[in-house]
Amino acid sequence: MIDTLEGTEKAIVEAATKLFLEKGFASTSTTEIAKEAGCNQAMVHYYFRTKDRLFEAVFAEKFQGFVASIMDISSGDLPFEEKLTQKIGAHFDMLMENPKLPLLFAYELNTNPKRLEAIKKKLGDLPSMVFANFQAELDVEIEKGNIRKMKVIDLLFTIIALNIALFIVGPIFKNFAGISDEYYEGFVKHRKKENVNTILRSLRP
Repeated sequence: MIDTLEGTEKAIVEAATKLFLEKGFASTSTTEIAKEAGCNQAMVHYYFRTKDRLFEAVFAEKFQGFVASIMDISSGDLPFEEKLTQKIGAHFDMLMENPKLPLLFAYELNTNPKRLEAIKKKLGDLPSMVFANFQAELDVEIEKGNIRKMKVIDLLFTIIALNIALFIVGPIFKNFAGISDEYYEGFVKHRKKENVNTILRSLRP
């Protein structure tokens, strides 16, 4: 979405994204967004009318990116294990670029379920189509005896839970353990590989 916007509107969305991720919806004002975007508050209202509409635009864009990072099926004719490795890595990388996203999602979706309904409408039938395609790929591998019998929802839950855990628990662990920024950066890269290996091992018959 952001890539298709221009000028002031794009600046407002980028400023709002930054502030919402840093402070959350409730603690961010349109005055702050306007200041960060380099415009006046009237321009924020001109493009988005309300803070809620602006947040929903940002939230939907981020949520779609979150889903697309793991559900993208444009991996060509790669072997299933390589394709899955790419999916896990793409989801992990997306979280690395947006480390505060999991907490924002968790808070907003639990306190305002209507946001989830709005996003579901935007996504339409895409999630169910992708789920079906992914399950079909799993079924082929199960039939070949390459992986154990399982449902795609279990695999996706494992991937998302493992990847998100680092970005929720990691900062707390880092502060309590007194880990340096340099060491923690290396640890994050290690966890990406470890998550991939853990998930691939869990699929074995």
